[in-house]
Amino acid sequence: MFINFRRIHKWKCVQLLTTAMVLCVLTVCWEELDHHVVSHVRSYSYRYLFNRYDFLNTTISHSNHPRKDGYSRVAGHSVKYPYLINHPNKCRGKNGKVWDDVLLLLFVKSSPDNFKRRQAIRETWGNESFAWSQLGVSVTLLFATGIYADEAHRSRVQDALQQEDNAFGDLIQQSFIDTFHNLTTKLIMQFHWSHKYCPQTHFLMSADDDIFVHMPNLVKYLQQLLDSQSGAKDIWVGHVHKGAPPVRRKDSKYFVPYDLYPWPSYPDYTAGAGYVVSGDVASKIYQATLVLNSSLYIDDVFMGMCAKIMGVSPLEHAYFSGGGKAPYHPCIYDHMITSHGHSADVRSLWRAAIDFRASNSSRGFLDELYCTAVRVMLLCRLHLQSTYSCTAAFN
Repeated sequence: MFINFRRIHKWKCVQLLTTAMVLCVLTVCWEELDHHVVSHVRSYSYRYLFNRYDFLNTTISHSNHPRKDGYSRVAGHSVKYPYLINHPNKCRGKNGKVWDDVLLLLFVKSSPDNFKRRQAIRETWGNESFAWSQLGVSVTLLFATGIYADEAHRSRVQDALQQEDNAFGDLIQQSFIDTFHNLTTKLIMQFHWSHKYCPQTHFLMSADDDIFVHMPNLVKYLQQLLDSQSGAKDIWVGHVHKGAPPVRRKDSKYFVPYDLYPWPSYPDYTAGAGYVVSGDVASKIYQATLVLNSSLYIDDVFMGMCAKIMGVSPLEHAYFSGGGKAPYHPCIYDHMITSHGHSADVRSLWRAAIDFRASNSSRGFLDELYCTAVRVMLLCRLHLQSTYSCTAAFN
């Protein structure tokens, strides 16, 4: 029996080189790998195996008791932002009497200079007259905004905002700077306004100004909730993120440092692009904002924290989208509620959705089978998971 020592020596060299190459690749790609795989596994395990929520204590609260004033909290301080534009009677009739039949208070988060997006929404899915005349319900539309960030053009943009509001009467503005890091402040403004001026609304929706809402489908869904045995209580519905980890990459827009949020998992929350809460949940979130430190600037996560301490859990709906656009197809319009990433195409999408609704009030078995097959082909792809999941094809 002979042993080829030269061959063994060569094999060890190959092993050594391979190991070195793998280590080099891991070293270079570790941050990306950790972001997409390791941190998600660790976060999901923390959230669902241990279910530890140590942040629900005084370290992230301002006080042990809710305050009753109108203050918003930013970076651990109480800051009162006065209204620059407000419509306290928006949910009241001309005689000042409160409307009891407001089905939906629709808040659209909008940057001060996004006039074209707001106008497109007014003419399509946010049109209050359409909701009343065609759907038979009362929908109140408001755009939530702050002060334009660029000081050089702030005065010009503010004048344009005032003129816009004079024409349409649907802007709500406070004196904070309108930036990504003040989104939580904008969220607090919405729930505080609702609590003070429109507490009787059955539902509140928070939406970005670059989403499309299929209002007929949404109204139908909300009316079904009202007619249910629960009577539309404890409702918080949208595209749910479960066991999501904080982003620790400093080059990311969503970077959250350990000193701001030291835990490896966020509570469950819905995508901030568009979600709906029932009136009782809106009141609970308002109470939570009086307690929680609002220094966490990712508004949808802050919403999840508020809901968690109030005992409210998010409900997944297959046709509330995540970060991506819904595929364009009539078989999608029949079920769509929200789709993210729309600005220039809102009017054409609205016409297509309404035309499809008018011409397809009832479909036969073969039509339903065809649409199911189409939805499977369009939705059951990995790169579309942030819009609708594959299960949506069968709903």
